[in-house]
Amino acid sequence: MPYRAKHAPARKSVRMSESEKLDHLGRNLGARFEGALVFAVRKHSGQTRKQSQIPYLAHLLSVTALVLEAGGDEDQAIAAVLHDVVEDCGGAPVLAEVKERFGARVANIVEGCSDTDAVPKPPWRARKEHYLRHLREAGEDVRLVSAADKLHNVRSIVADYRYVGEAVWERFAGRREGTLWYYRAVLDILQQGPGSRLVDELERFVSELERIATRP
Repeated sequence: MPYRAKHAPARKSVRMSESEKLDHLGRNLGARFEGALVFAVRKHSGQTRKQSQIPYLAHLLSVTALVLEAGGDEDQAIAAVLHDVVEDCGGAPVLAEVKERFGARVANIVEGCSDTDAVPKPPWRARKEHYLRHLREAGEDVRLVSAADKLHNVRSIVADYRYVGEAVWERFAGRREGTLWYYRAVLDILQQGPGSRLVDELERFVSELERIATRP
């Protein structure tokens, strides 16, 4: 009787649905993430968005939501919650605290998303040029959180511009020209990396901001 090789039963391909992926991710957001939320609430206590009564925490949670929706893991989500804590809440000593509490990877992302760790802060243009130089060399962790951060910022500026018009530029140290320059420069750098839905959305909102800001 001729020999016939026995084939192992084919493995079933297991593919998670989007809801299953989110459920899996949710189960992996544990005590470290909860600790980061508490840390951010305490560090940013009393801070608001520029010339508004909106608690600054709203921005941090919005950026974190964008990171998670883009498939970010727990470290990336923690870094999103904490991405402004160094430049807005104490500089280099706070970065050391982040590293001790949440680990080197989180600290590296937060550092990469900060335009300075100096107190007081250097002039606005110098800080932004430093950030852009760093972003060109940054890895995917930093690029993900940076894209989410800038997307939420530009969305907010577009919404506020439609409400208050040219007065919106008074909120920013770079005023109109500097703000438009900065977000276009960030977008150009992010577009040099792998494509993503976040970067595509950022391009759409940066272009919309430029359109409404330069119309007659």
